[in-house]
Amino acid sequence: MAEKVDWPARPDLSLALNRMGTFDWDLDSGQMHLDPTALEVMELRPEEYNGTLVGLRPRIPPDQEARLDARVAQALKGGRDHYGAYFRIRRRDGSPRWTHIQGHILRHSNGRPYRIIGVVRDASLDPREPGLPGRQDEGRRRMTGVVERTTAILAHARTVNDVTDVLKDPEALGHLGAVSVMLGIVDGGRIHLVAEGQLGSYVPEIEYTRIDAGFPMSRAVRTLQPVFLSSREEFEERYPLLWPYIEPLSVRSGVYLPLIAQGRAIGALGLLYTRDGDFTAEERNVLVALGSGIAQSLQRAMLFEQEHDLAEGLQRAMLPRRIPAVPGARIAVRYRAARMGRDIGGDWYDVIPIGEGRVGVMIGDVEGHDTDAAAVMGQLRIVLRAYVSEGHTPGTAMARASAFLRELETERFATCTYAETDLNTGRVQLVRAGHLDPVVRRGDGSCHRVAVAGGLPLGLPAHEHSPSGSGYPVTSLELHPGDTLLLCTDGLIDRPGADSDAGMREFMEAVRDGPTDVEELADVLCDLVGDAGGGDDMALLLLRRRGSPAPRGSGPLRQHLAPGDPEGPATARHLVRAAAAAWGAGDRADEIELAADELITNVLVHTDGGGEISLRLTPEGRVRIEIEDTSSALPRRREAGDWAVSGRGLLLVDRLADTWGVEPRGTGKSVWCEFHAPGPAPAPDAAQLRPGSGL
Repeated sequence: MAEKVDWPARPDLSLALNRMGTFDWDLDSGQMHLDPTALEVMELRPEEYNGTLVGLRPRIPPDQEARLDARVAQALKGGRDHYGAYFRIRRRDGSPRWTHIQGHILRHSNGRPYRIIGVVRDASLDPREPGLPGRQDEGRRRMTGVVERTTAILAHARTVNDVTDVLKDPEALGHLGAVSVMLGIVDGGRIHLVAEGQLGSYVPEIEYTRIDAGFPMSRAVRTLQPVFLSSREEFEERYPLLWPYIEPLSVRSGVYLPLIAQGRAIGALGLLYTRDGDFTAEERNVLVALGSGIAQSLQRAMLFEQEHDLAEGLQRAMLPRRIPAVPGARIAVRYRAARMGRDIGGDWYDVIPIGEGRVGVMIGDVEGHDTDAAAVMGQLRIVLRAYVSEGHTPGTAMARASAFLRELETERFATCTYAETDLNTGRVQLVRAGHLDPVVRRGDGSCHRVAVAGGLPLGLPAHEHSPSGSGYPVTSLELHPGDTLLLCTDGLIDRPGADSDAGMREFMEAVRDGPTDVEELADVLCDLVGDAGGGDDMALLLLRRRGSPAPRGSGPLRQHLAPGDPEGPATARHLVRAAAAAWGAGDRADEIELAADELITNVLVHTDGGGEISLRLTPEGRVRIEIEDTSSALPRRREAGDWAVSGRGLLLVDRLADTWGVEPRGTGKSVWCEFHAPGPAPAPDAAQLRPGSGL
C-alpha cells in the first residue's frame, strides 16, 4: 500500500532555521505546494505563486527547467525513490544564483509514482558572511567554495556534454577569476578542444593539437604536471606557437591542469586570467583539487557514453536492418533510445512480408532497461518472425512466443501487438499481449483507438481455460485504402509528472492533425517527446494502405471441408465454378473446377481433419484457389501407372494451372493454384453462389 501522508507536508522548523524550504508535488493533479521558506529561497511572494510548476518559471530559466525535468524523469522511469540536482534560478534583480533540490518519490503498491516531497535550499556561497577575517580568508573561502560547488554539480554529469556545459557556464567557474575556460580531451595522439568559454579564446587552428606539440596544454598532458604562466612575457617566451593567439587578448596569466584518471591523462583544463602575478601555493592546491574533481567527472561521463554506445549498438543490431518494400502499403518506422547510459530498453518493431499481398507488422517492449532486455528483445523478435513465416495464425504465433520466453527463464516479460494485413481485401487480424491498443487514422482524417481483445504479456503463464484456445484472441478490422494503422510503445506517450492520459490525448491530436504522408507523420509524432524520448526508449510503426480497391479484385469466398460430409465437395465445386464464371474465366472455368476438385479430394482422402477452401480474384486478374489443412505432410507430384487409382491429382493441377505451390501454415499447410481470367465481370456475392441460385 502507498504511504499515507497528509497533503501538503507540514513544514519542518529545523529546516526553516537553516534556510531550507519544503515542497510537496502531487503528480496526479500537478499541484505543487511551497512552504514560506521555500518561497523565500525561490524569491517568490505568496501572491505571485499559483501552486503549479508553471508558477516557478519566472525564476527558473528554460535550460535549467529542462535539466530538472530530465532528472525527475530519469528517477521516475528508473524506479528510484529519490533524486537531487543543482540548478540556477533567476533572482528578482536578474542575477543568477545556484539552488539545490532534493526530492523523495512516493509510489503506489503497483510502482506508479503519485507524489514527491522534498527540500529546496540556497546553494550559493556568500563570501560576505561573518566570521571571515581579512581579504585573504575571504578569497580562500571563495575559491574553495567554488571548487566544492563545481565538483558537486559535476557529480551529476552523465555525458561529456554535461561536463562541458558546466565548465562553459560563467557562474560555475567565474568566481575563480578566470575569463576563459578551455577543456581538451585526449584522442589518440592528439588533444581535441571540446569546450571554451568567454573572451574568444577558441580558434579553429588549435582545435586539434598533437600531444608532443609546443603548447602548454600538450605539456600538461605529457608531463602529468600543471603548467602555471604568470605573465604575458612568459606566454611569449615559453610558448611561441600559442603566443599569436594570446597576444590580441587581455590575458596576463593562465594555468593548464592535466586531468588524470587511473594514472593517465584523459584531457586538460585551461584557465586564463587578466591579472598579473604568480599563483600562491594555496591557489595552486585549490586548482589541482579542481582538476582532480573534473577528471573524475570526465572519466565517468566518457565511460558512461562508451557503455551507452555499446548498449545502443547492441540494441540496434537486434532491430531489422531495413524495412522491406511492401506492394500496396507504405510503412514508416522510428526508434529512439533514451540517453540514459546503459539503461537501454527492449523496444522493437518488425515487418514481415508473408506473400500474396499479406504483410505482418509487430511492435513490442521487453521489461527492463539493460543489455539483457535488448538481448531478450532480439531473440523474441526473431522467434516471432519465424513462427509467422511458418504460417502460424496470429494467436498461435503469439502463444508460442510467450512459451519460448518462459523457457528462457530470464524472469522477464514483454508486451507486444501483432497485426496481419491482407492488402488485397483490407482485412486486418490483430493480437495483443498486454500492449497498448493500436490506433487507426481513416482517410478522412478521423482517428480512433482500436479495442483489441488482449491476452497476458509474453512470458507469463497462460490461462488454463482460454476461450480462444491459444490465450490470445484475434480481433479483426478493415483497413480501407488511405487508412493508416499506428503501433507504438509507451515511451512515446508517457509524460512523467502529468496526467496518465495526457500523453495519449496529445498523441491522438497529433495523429488527427498530422500530415497524410507516413514518413512526415512519424517525424511529427516523434517530436512530441523530443530527443530524450520522455526518459524511456520508444518505437513507432505506421502502415498505410495505398491506392484504391482493384476493379477486378474480389473475395475471398470460403467454405469448410468436413470429413464425412457428402454434400461438402459438391457445394465447393459449385462455389468454384460459379465464381470462376462470374470473374470472367470463360472457357477456363472447367479447368479451374477440375483442379479444385483434385485438391479437395486430396484433403478429404489424405488428411484426418478436413480443411478449408478459399478463392478470390487477385488485382492482377487471376483466380486463386487455396486449400488449407492440418497435415504437415507436403504433397508431391508423381507419375501414375495406367491402372493406378491415385497419383494423378497434382499432375493434373500442374498441367491445368498457370502456377501452383505449397506454403507451410504452422500446424498444417496450404496448397494453392492460380488461373488467368481474361474477361472482366461483376464480382459475385456470397448469396449468389449458393446452390440453386441460378449460377
